[in-house]
Amino acid sequence: MTAPLTPRDNQPPDEPQHPRAVPAEGHGSTAEPRDHGAVGPELARELREGALIALLVAVSGVLLGLLWNWLAPHIPLIADTRNVYLKNTEGEEAIGTDGTFVLLSLGFGVLTTAAVFLFRRRGGIPLVVALVVGGLLGAALGWVTGMWLGPTPDVAAHAKQVGPGVTFSGPLRLQAKGALLAWPIAAMLTQLALTGLFGPRDPEPEVDWSGHDDQRDEPPAPEPPAAH
Repeated sequence: MTAPLTPRDNQPPDEPQHPRAVPAEGHGSTAEPRDHGAVGPELARELREGALIALLVAVSGVLLGLLWNWLAPHIPLIADTRNVYLKNTEGEEAIGTDGTFVLLSLGFGVLTTAAVFLFRRRGGIPLVVALVVGGLLGAALGWVTGMWLGPTPDVAAHAKQVGPGVTFSGPLRLQAKGALLAWPIAAMLTQLALTGLFGPRDPEPEVDWSGHDDQRDEPPAPEPPAAH
């Protein structure tokens, strides 16, 4: 007879693994899948609303062009039999035209953003991007609309039509193209201000005034034995 085999160094024998044993964490089999179902529809809805808001804001640029053509000072011109001249060489009509466009754009940026905020009562990156893009498109549309409704850009033909020595209005032009940024800048700043003042706020954490810690009560440490 032979003696039974004993494990080396009195170590217990290795237990056989069960074929249905659960693998250790980190291999991906027991990790719970993340729920991405609620993120996709919410983001898609915000993108659709942002595209609609940008379109509506851009369309309102037609009204900007109407007001700009009505309120901006027109540049008076006069012509002789050969050339066309400024009637008032020291006039500031060109500066007034750009200034009127900037002021109107700032007003449109504030009003359209306030209207959108009253309708939605919240912010978000898609909304800010929609207001900025819509404001830029609205400013460009207002610029084109104002020039189209204003006097003809063909100054020579207009001078021949009115005759020499007769004052007529020059075309409505925007000298400083940077004025197109007034609307989107005003919209972005207004949205940030309204969101900070009237937007939804996160609930404040409750403060425990009783003086107890939220940590679990730990058992007291055992006293060391007294020395004899």
